[in-house]
Amino acid sequence: MLKIYTVAKATRGYAKYLKAYFKNPSIAIAYDSRINSDIFAQVVAEIMIACEVKVYIWPELMPTPSLSYAVRYLKTSGGIVITASHNPSKYNGYKVYGADGCQITTDAAREIQEEIKEVDIWKDCERYNYKRALDEGKIKIIGEDCFNSFIDAVSAESLCGDGIDKSMKIVYTPLYGAGLKCVTTCLKKNGFTDIELVTEQSIIYGNFPTCPYPNPEIREALELGIETAEEKHADLLIATDPDCDRVGIAVFVGTKYNLLSGNEVGLLLLDYICKRRIALNRMPKRPVCVKTIVTMDMVTRIAKDYGVEVIDVLTGFKFIGEQIGILEAKGEVDRYIFGFEESYGYLTGAYVRDKDAVDGSLMIAEMFAYYRSEGLSLIDVLD
Repeated sequence: MLKIYTVAKATRGYAKYLKAYFKNPSIAIAYDSRINSDIFAQVVAEIMIACEVKVYIWPELMPTPSLSYAVRYLKTSGGIVITASHNPSKYNGYKVYGADGCQITTDAAREIQEEIKEVDIWKDCERYNYKRALDEGKIKIIGEDCFNSFIDAVSAESLCGDGIDKSMKIVYTPLYGAGLKCVTTCLKKNGFTDIELVTEQSIIYGNFPTCPYPNPEIREALELGIETAEEKHADLLIATDPDCDRVGIAVFVGTKYNLLSGNEVGLLLLDYICKRRIALNRMPKRPVCVKTIVTMDMVTRIAKDYGVEVIDVLTGFKFIGEQIGILEAKGEVDRYIFGFEESYGYLTGAYVRDKDAVDGSLMIAEMFAYYRSEGLSLIDVLD
């Protein structure tokens, strides 16, 4: 379990790094539902303020991609999110982001690690009282304007078009995590209003009692969702992991719910995105898809049919985010249309630099509705 002193030492090292590169450094902070995540986030804020780094913090648990968005929206020098993603409840973790909203990659990680090594955990980790910092305006609460802007940015990725029936029934589970507000808000904003929640898994509870391993890649985590879907006669089950950067699904075909793998959903999404962008005249010149090296090679075959360039990167979505940044630096960010990894991580736009299950949930729901309007299930299309 991540301890307060570990958090403090890591934060002090990162603060030293920020102060070396930025004249007036600032940081955005988010946290998920895991045990002590809110406490660790407060420690991060107190250490940063003591180091004269301005702090912006989400006032409630929020998805990891919303942290990436906040870094870019607020133009902070970096970001931190307290989460252990889809791992068992006994774990917690600490993700570090750069000013571009992307998880730090190898070189930056090495520099920050060297700074952390130099920190004396007993002498160098002075903290500034959290409440006092709030009262003095040293800590700023990230507001509804940022939240609404994030939802708008995801919604701008919509490719469904007009005239598609969205009255299907969706069962959604956030697996006790941070996705509840963002996913349901985004789906409803885009016309998917018939949403049933998995009640037991829609509370904030870091012990994850009904899914000890809250990973939408494994069937056990979705069992309660499938039971709810059967009870409610749902068309589609959507499940996001506790920090809402991964999304898994099950679709009802014939007599049972079929779970689709991360590769299968990614292939379907790539084909759908290309098809719809062409139909809506939104396909850029020289489009780019980015995937990790462990992701299915059929991506390349589908991309070739649509004239899409495929870039392979090392495992980890931060390397996909890095490629988006490279395109942006060249003034070519509009070429990016999709990035995904086989472990249920998807991103269809450049508004963040990390995988986004809010975006993934919306795109999957739209894809399902679009094909249903043509009399096809996702299994039909996959076949």
